[in-house]
Amino acid sequence: MFGKALIVVDMLNDFVDEKGSLYCGETARDIIPFIKERIDEYHQQGDLVIYLQDTHDENDREFERFPRHCIKGTWGHGIIPELKPDEHDQIVLKRRFSGFFETGLEEILRSHRIDEVEVVGVCTSICVMDTVGDLSSRDYSVTVPRAGVADFDPEFHDFALRRMERTYGAKIV
Repeated sequence: MFGKALIVVDMLNDFVDEKGSLYCGETARDIIPFIKERIDEYHQQGDLVIYLQDTHDENDREFERFPRHCIKGTWGHGIIPELKPDEHDQIVLKRRFSGFFETGLEEILRSHRIDEVEVVGVCTSICVMDTVGDLSSRDYSVTVPRAGVADFDPEFHDFALRRMERTYGAKIV
C-alpha cells in the first residue's frame, strides 16, 4: 500500500511574519488558512505531514545573495505559530532551496511508502519549485494547489506554476 504526504515548505517567521528578515508579503500571510486546513485534513486521514525548515549558520554563503534569514536557533528560523507541527509530523532541516539537498527527505518518503505528494508554502519560484523538481525527478505524483503557495514576485510565482506543470508534470489545482 502506498501513501500520501503533504510537504509544507518554509512557513517560517522570517518569510511569513511581517517582522521577518525576508518577508514574502501579504500573499504569504493569505495562504496560512488554506495550509492549516490541508494539514488538518492530512492529520485526520492519517497521512504524513512534513515540514521543510530553511536552516542557516551565521555565515552561510547564501547570505551573499539574500539577506540573513532563518539562522538556526533564532526567532526567524521558527515555524509560524499558526501552523505548529504536532508530535507525528516530520521536520526536515534544509540549508539550500530543494528539500532533498543533503537532507533525509528521500528516506522519510521511502520509509513511509509515499507515492503522492502535495506541496504548499513559500517561495513558489525558489524552494517550492526546486523541491517539486526533485520530487518529479524521483517519479512522485505531485500536486501544487495555487491557494497554498506564495512568492515575493507575482511574475516569478506565475512562471514557477507554469514550469512545475509543464516541465515537472505537477498537477496545479
